[in-house]
Amino acid sequence: MNNHSTAADYGWLEEQYQHLMEAYCVTLVQGLSPDALLTALEAEPGERITGVAELGRLTDEEWRLGAYFVGIASVGDWSLMVEYNGYLGVDDTRMLPVSRGRTVVSHFRNINAVDHFSWYEDGVTRLHFEPLFPRRRDGSHPDELLTAMRESGFDLSEGDDASFDGHTEAAFALAERITGVRLTPELFASAEFVCARVAEPRR
Repeated sequence: MNNHSTAADYGWLEEQYQHLMEAYCVTLVQGLSPDALLTALEAEPGERITGVAELGRLTDEEWRLGAYFVGIASVGDWSLMVEYNGYLGVDDTRMLPVSRGRTVVSHFRNINAVDHFSWYEDGVTRLHFEPLFPRRRDGSHPDELLTAMRESGFDLSEGDDASFDGHTEAAFALAERITGVRLTPELFASAEFVCARVAEPRR
């Protein structure tokens, strides 16, 4: 928790990845390779591609075929899982087991602006909240990151004057503060993803 990222650092997402930002799930998993993460999710590695934009193109094709699709790339000691129009990363039944012995941070938003942010640690949900409504928090340590949340760009003030501006970008900034992994335009363009069809999460 030693960086100072804010929502402003992720303004490029809406400019360069509008399709992704309409409905996405982005997950960071510590200490598992992409192939090991797919094994944990009971999925077989498939096509390997370069870049988040290409992942979006392939996802559109897979959805037309009725498949559920993810892409996972290695970023240092972390695996970055990106989903267009997906929510695997915030499905507790799938991610709590993955988090045993490690940290998992995931955030999601759908086309209707329903959103979730989850910080899993060693089989426990440490923090969960909706970025649109950050005052409502649960988990084993719901108030541990209040300062980091404010500094990332979340408005935690009470009443009707609370601002909703930049809450999605603030989720990216908070994930960086927890994991130390900064997502950049260069990383999104150059990351090598292993793709997979997976069973749809249980809701």
